[in-house]
Formats: sequence, C-alpha cells, structure tokens
Amino acid sequence: MKPSRPAPEIGPEAGSHDSGEPRHQGTFEFSPPNGRDAHAPTAQDGTSTIVEQSPSATAGDDPFDPARLRLSQEGGAEVGVRKALLTVPIRKPNRQWFVRVHPDEAYRLQVALLELKEERESYLVQPDLCPELPGEVSPMLLVTAINRQGVVFLWPIRMPDLNGRIDAWSQSAMGACELAMNRWVRVASNMSLGAYDVYEATGELAEPAWPEVEFKELLRIGFGDRFITSLDHPVIRRLRGEI
Repeated sequence: MKPSRPAPEIGPEAGSHDSGEPRHQGTFEFSPPNGRDAHAPTAQDGTSTIVEQSPSATAGDDPFDPARLRLSQEGGAEVGVRKALLTVPIRKPNRQWFVRVHPDEAYRLQVALLELKEERESYLVQPDLCPELPGEVSPMLLVTAINRQGVVFLWPIRMPDLNGRIDAWSQSAMGACELAMNRWVRVASNMSLGAYDVYEATGELAEPAWPEVEFKELLRIGFGDRFITSLDHPVIRRLRGEI
C-alpha cells in the first residue's frame, strides 16, 4: 500500500485570509465592446443584440420638426381654399393703388354707360337704346384691372366722341391703360395739369394673379341688376320725369 500524500497547502492567493483579517473582494469594470449598452438585451446564446432606432425617430424625419411644419409666407393663410369672386367694382383706380390692366383683348369692351353722379353708380345700357337717350349715355372702354391687393375691378375710360375729340383726362387715362398692360402703374389726378399723372413702379413687383373668370362673368358680377335693357327701366323713367 502506497503511503497517502499530505494535503497541499492553500496560499493566500488561492484561498481565504486568516480569520483575524477581513477579506477584501477585488472590484472591476466591464466596458461593452463597440460602445454597446451593458444593459442591452442578450440572445439565448449569451451574445448581446443591438436595437437600432427607426429612421422616423431621427432628427431629420421627426414629424414634429418645425422645419417640416412651417408654411410658406406666400400662401400660408390660404391653404386649401379658393377665393370666391363676388364683387367687381366699376370704378377708376385709387390714386394710391399700383394697378395692372389685363393684356388680353377679350377682357376689354367698348360699351354705353349711364352714370348717375350723385349716386356714384354706373349702369350698362343696351346699345340699341342709345338713340333714345341723347346726352345721357357715354361711350366707354371697360378694361379689366387689378391692384396689388388682388382687387379686380372694371375701369371705365371715356372714348372719343363722334368727331374724334377726346379730353386730356381721358387721353392720359388711355396712356396709363396701355402702360399698365405690361407694368405696375399708379394713376393720380393733377388738377393743375387737367390730366392724370402716371407713375411707374421702380421695383421688380410680382406679376398679378388674374382670376380664372370669363369677362362676361365679370360684367355680370360687376353690374348685376344695373343693366338697362328697356326704356321702362326705373332709372330711365326717373330721368324722363315719369316717376
């Protein structure tokens, strides 16, 4: 029988310290490779998995990013709506307006107008009634115009009389109309001159946004029931002293 070997001694590196001294546990830190989160979920085989963010969560695709929600200054107040044209004034341009005139000949017309000065109203007169209304009806050129605020109006300009004569006011208005077909102009009365002063805009102003409405519809909206088609019209009867 072989003699038994003595049990090996356990040194301080491998075993516990003497009972008289407290044991101090060694501490260490673990740094996950490649910057992974130490608390990231692991697979069943013990390997860590990476949870990637959805592209929609990145800063550039954030649905609440102000850069994606900001409306343009030009059309922010009118998104999804279309302005209804319900009123078309029959008038001269205000002296402080810059205006343009529609360049299409289909948007101007020579007409007969009856103007009531006190009421400041203009009536469209059917042409075959003009011989019955001498001195009451004036030949006018109606042109479609617009100001920078988008107000569309019909601008009446007096035509030359039967002898071809035209006053300085009407002549200067015709000149302003011609200029306004291609550029923004301002028309102001000059009483000393006896005509209109015409000023051209010096800046590069945007082109006007003309409404998609036919000229006959502008006439219908502008004059409404102020259209004289018979001598029995109340305005004609009043001028004749019948009512």
